[in-house]
Amino acid sequence: MAGHLVAAGTLVDEDPDQALAHARAARDRASRVAAVREAVGVAAYHAGDYAEAAREIRAYRRMSGDRGYRAVLADCERALGRPDVALRLVAEALAEGPEADETTELRLVEAGARSDLGEHAAARLVLEGALGGRPDPARLDVDDPDQVRVAAAYAELLRVMGEDEAAAEWSAVVAAASPDDDDIVFDEIELEIDDDVEEPLTTTGEDMPADQAPEVVERLPEDDEDLGADFNAQVEAEVAELLGETEPPEGEPHSPQD
Repeated sequence: MAGHLVAAGTLVDEDPDQALAHARAARDRASRVAAVREAVGVAAYHAGDYAEAAREIRAYRRMSGDRGYRAVLADCERALGRPDVALRLVAEALAEGPEADETTELRLVEAGARSDLGEHAAARLVLEGALGGRPDPARLDVDDPDQVRVAAAYAELLRVMGEDEAAAEWSAVVAAASPDDDDIVFDEIELEIDDDVEEPLTTTGEDMPADQAPEVVERLPEDDEDLGADFNAQVEAEVAELLGETEPPEGEPHSPQD
């Protein structure tokens, strides 16, 4: 199990599909370990399997109590065609006063969701606010990776809005700073492997070498006793609540990310 986690963390940027295969193999052996569900979620996100990413990250959050990955969850909702849900998650996260780096991630998702809804002017205001208001490409802090990433998204939005000259100016500054190509880039996962963690009794066979591709496990494990037998039903109900298809239970606050 540990070998698969190490392989997943190592490959997540260069070969996300292989990283996901390793993470799934670890989940097949130890589905009750929170770090395993985190690894599957992050690898699935990088591999573009946003439904699985959202499921696994929510599982990790429930198991660990960690309230992180809020921007990732919002971006997954956007990728799944639910920009309204993404905006709701972003608003709730921003209301909690996140750190500056997480705020940048959330603003990027917010701008993308606004653009998805055709609200390009609103998206522009979000990005301009993140750039300090009345942004000028000549004053961009090219030593600040977050500002460069926001500038890249701003340049793309200007292009979509037909402001090609301004878009070219921003793109030139961004290109000179050599940023990542992605509009939104999350930190590489770092998994701490506890050598004292025992393998479940259901584990069979030896872990495969980290450099050998494992068999892809398409089936989610069904023995998440720590989460309760109705975990999948809880996730489905949570998403339905986010979409406004159901109302939260009486007396309980609306907190979709808990």
